[in-house]
Amino acid sequence: MADHDLTGWQKTRFTHEGTTHRVLRRGTGPAVIVIAEIPGITPKVLEFAERVVGLGCTAVLPVLFGRPGRDPHPDAHGRLATELYGLSTMLDVCVSREFTLLATGRSSRVVHWLRALAAHEHERCGGPGVGAVGMCLTGGFALAMATDERLLAPVLAQPSLPLAVTPGRRGNIDISPEDLAVVRGRCEREGLKVLGLRFKGDRFVPGDRFRFLARELGEAFVAVELDDADANPAGRLAPHSVLTEHLIDEPGQPTRDALEQVLELFRWRLLKDEAPRP
Repeated sequence: MADHDLTGWQKTRFTHEGTTHRVLRRGTGPAVIVIAEIPGITPKVLEFAERVVGLGCTAVLPVLFGRPGRDPHPDAHGRLATELYGLSTMLDVCVSREFTLLATGRSSRVVHWLRALAAHEHERCGGPGVGAVGMCLTGGFALAMATDERLLAPVLAQPSLPLAVTPGRRGNIDISPEDLAVVRGRCEREGLKVLGLRFKGDRFVPGDRFRFLARELGEAFVAVELDDADANPAGRLAPHSVLTEHLIDEPGQPTRDALEQVLELFRWRLLKDEAPRP
């Protein structure tokens, strides 16, 4: 691939409680907040967002790190420049007070901003509510955002925080006990469904994390766990990014089926189409 020039995407900013981030937006219909993975809003993330737009939803992409549209493949910018860019992006995240990388029992501060963005986009776009997809370091953000009753379709794509460096962190996710209790209550009272995606061999998203979510949320947590062999072999790194870098976008492929489950959830909850398959 090559860099995406962002043609067709509206560029704006959103401020809440003194914090401002850029936002990309495209489409019409109920909003889906797409929160990119490291190193940022890549062409593959934009491809996923285009699928959301194609459903009849508005894709809303907050720019929390990185340069939107930049292709992370070394062929696009050279290996050294690509590695330096990735390291600088990760360093920005590590020193930011908005992200909680290691602590358990805490929701990252940026979640408050994301909830406000979701509320703003719901008012702007209409519909029954909002969807959210978090990826990798932002995967758990979609879960913490679901304390707001306007968030109807949370998707956790390879949720990687807290970093799984101890057994306690492997069997946990970046949400406070208070926020998790609110989400659990919504699952019990409202039938909220939480969709999680991972490759089984992904050391950043251990199986203990999904077992923890299953214990806490019961049948409301729908786990999609794929074999590593299902990943696109053209991906630069080990199998990790289900909806983007390791997607094989062909009928019958397990990663394509996982993508369709995500889109079906949005159709069901935001567009009021038929209920998704189990």
